[in-house]
Amino acid sequence: MTAIPQGRTRRAALTSALCAVVVVAGAGLTGCAEDDPDAGTNGVGKLPAEQIQARTRTAAESADTVHLSGNVVSNGRTYRLDMRLKDDGGSGSVTSEGVTFGLLRIGEQLYLKADAGFWGKVDDSGKGAGAADKLDGKYVKVPQGDPAYQRFSGFTDKDVLLDGLLTLHGTLTRDGHHEQSGVRTIRIAGGQGSGGTLDVSLEGKPYPLRLERAGGAGTLAFSEWGKDFPLAQPEKSETVDYGKQLPAS
Repeated sequence: MTAIPQGRTRRAALTSALCAVVVVAGAGLTGCAEDDPDAGTNGVGKLPAEQIQARTRTAAESADTVHLSGNVVSNGRTYRLDMRLKDDGGSGSVTSEGVTFGLLRIGEQLYLKADAGFWGKVDDSGKGAGAADKLDGKYVKVPQGDPAYQRFSGFTDKDVLLDGLLTLHGTLTRDGHHEQSGVRTIRIAGGQGSGGTLDVSLEGKPYPLRLERAGGAGTLAFSEWGKDFPLAQPEKSETVDYGKQLPAS
């Protein structure tokens, strides 16, 4: 990640050299100056920080899908997320404290998928290792009345996640032109950076591409905006109904 991509630096040097030659030749070329970092972009890089934030929120809300990956720190615990989200559900994985589990939500139906090791660690029901083996690699339906439903379904809810994540704290300012995965961006910051930073695409729609949360609470990348992906109910042979409530731990 560089503030000024190398290719653009070379273009600027070439433009300056060309201008020097033309001026010496007496042509008096008008407009010779260093490359405009917003040339050929969607134009949001020229806007005030507040308007950039408004534009990127509108773009994110209008997109049907997004791929979100990175780390989120909440209540002293770090979660590694790799989720694909759409309006009616999502799928992916969550890792916390060395334990990984999969999540799948289709409408109101939420499933958790993990190996026997996971269930052996969290199962405090006294059902024993046999129960963990039966749940190994299966989609376990999470009851809507279970406390885990609200906690885990939030990881699969596009609107909830984006609304909570795309918020910078403090006075918004512009923080220069940058680049993320080959895409030119404009960065905005809250509280001079202490309130988080957000890189917004200057190419195509002004989607958010990278977020550094305030207080070191994680870094997330956003990609594949508007790229559809399938969500399908798991086969009955792959599904297990754990019961009325999952293990509390």
